[in-house]
Amino acid sequence: MLAATAARAPQREALVCGAERLTYGQYLNCVAAFAQELVACGARGRRVAVVMGNGIDICIAIFAAHAAGAQVVPLNPQYTANELGAILEDAAAHSVVYDGSVAAVIEPLLQRLSTPQRFAIGAAACRRLLQPRAPAELPAPMPDPASLATLQYTGGTTGRSKGVNMTHAAVAINVAQREALLPTACDSDVLLCAMPLFHTYAAAMCLHNAANRGATLVILPRFTAEALLELALAEKITILAGSPSIFTALLKHEAFSQHFFATLRMSYSGSAALPEALLRRWQESTGAPVLEGYGQSESGPVLSFNPLHGVRKPASVGVALPDTEIQIVDPVDGQRVYGVHQIGEIRARGPQLMQGYRNRPEETAQALRGGWLYTGDLGEVDADGYLYIRDRKKDMLLVSGYNVYPREVEEVLSHHPALLEVAVIGRPDEQRGMTVVAYVAFRAGQGASEQDLDEHCRRNLAPYKVPRAYVPLDRLPKTAVGKIDKKQLA
Repeated sequence: MLAATAARAPQREALVCGAERLTYGQYLNCVAAFAQELVACGARGRRVAVVMGNGIDICIAIFAAHAAGAQVVPLNPQYTANELGAILEDAAAHSVVYDGSVAAVIEPLLQRLSTPQRFAIGAAACRRLLQPRAPAELPAPMPDPASLATLQYTGGTTGRSKGVNMTHAAVAINVAQREALLPTACDSDVLLCAMPLFHTYAAAMCLHNAANRGATLVILPRFTAEALLELALAEKITILAGSPSIFTALLKHEAFSQHFFATLRMSYSGSAALPEALLRRWQESTGAPVLEGYGQSESGPVLSFNPLHGVRKPASVGVALPDTEIQIVDPVDGQRVYGVHQIGEIRARGPQLMQGYRNRPEETAQALRGGWLYTGDLGEVDADGYLYIRDRKKDMLLVSGYNVYPREVEEVLSHHPALLEVAVIGRPDEQRGMTVVAYVAFRAGQGASEQDLDEHCRRNLAPYKVPRAYVPLDRLPKTAVGKIDKKQLA
C-alpha cells in the first residue's frame, strides 16, 4: 500500500508530527533504508518488537519491519520491565526498536534476555529514522501474503497478554473491507490520530488507512484536548480517529466550538463502547457524523461499522463488513444460533481473522472453532442485521441468579445530565453472589445525590440491575488506549 501510494503521489504530504513533515516519497525512502538494515542484521522471518510512542519514527519502524519480511510486535512504551519482559520472552524477539526515553527500563531487560539486535531511537543521543538518506530500494522479495505480518498482544487488562498472529493478507483485506463502508478520499483526506499507534485500532484506522489511500496522517504525540483542538484547526483535518474518552474531553473543554472542526467530515470511534448520548452531542456540536464500529485484535481488527453512506443506528456498531459473517449464539454451548434481538455470544468468520495465539494452542482452539472466531463478547442483532454490543461475556454479573450486563447499566446512567463518565463493575456479595457498583464522574460544576442517581436507574432498570452503591470520583482511571480501567476500579 505504501509503495503504491508513494509511486502515485510522491510529493503528497504523508506524515505530520509537530514541526516534522514527510512526503510519501520521503516516507517510503526512510522505510526502505531501515528495512534494508533490518534484513542485514538477520531480522527476516523473525520478530521485531517496536516499543515506541506516537511520532513519525514509529510509523517508519512498523512499515520497515513489514518490508524486511519480519513480524512486527508493537508494544506500549509505558509498560513496566515486568510486563515487557514477559511479552518479549513469549515473542522471542530478534530485534527491538525502542524510544531512547525508555532506555533505562528496556536496556537491562534486553541484556538479560540476550536480544540479538537493538535500536535506540529518538532521544538526543540516539538516531532518528526520519533523517534524510540516500535513495534506497525496498528489500526483495516483498513479504508473501500468507506470511505473518503482526504479533499484536492483547491489552492484558483481565490477565496475561496473548499474542495474536496476523498475516499480511488478513491485515490488508481488512483495510479494504473497512474502506467499503467508510471510504477515504484518495490523496485528499487529512486524518488526525489521537490514539496510540502501537494499538491495533490506530494501526488499522490511521496508519494503514492513510498509506492505503494517500491521506495525510497528522499525529498527536500525547493527547490533551487543547493540543487536539489546535491541530484540528491548523491542519484542517477531515477525519478524526478517537475514542469515547477523547470525545468527552473535547466536548467539556472550555475552548471547544464547531470552529475547530469546520473541515471535519467524519470521526471514528473505537477502543471502547460509545454511549448514545455522547454520540448525539458530538454530532450536534461538530456537524459531522461519528461512526462507531466493532472488532478486536483477533479479527483483523474490524468486524463491523456504521456506514458513512447509508443507515447509521445510534447505540449500534453497524453491519458486518463485506465477506464477513456475524452470528449470535448460545453463550454456553456456542452452537445454537439465536434469532433477532436475542442476547448471546458474538461469533464471526471472514478472511481477516487471526491465525491463532502464539504459543497458546489450547486458547487458540477455544477461540477458533469450526472456522468461527468466538469473540467472548455478548450482543444482539436487529432485523436489519445491525449489531449491538451488550457486554463482555466474562464481565456479565450473576446477581441473585439473574444476568446483569454492566454495559446496559452504564448506558442508562450515561443519560443522566450531570454525569460525564460512568463505569459499572461487580462486587462479591454473600447473599446475592454479586452486587452492582457504579463509579461516576460528574460534569464540571454539576453533581447529583446518590438518591437522585438511584431514582434515575430505577426508572429505567429492573430492580436487580440497579447499583447498590454509587462511588463519585474526580475522574475515572484509564488504560493506555483510553479505555476505562475496570481492573483498577475493582
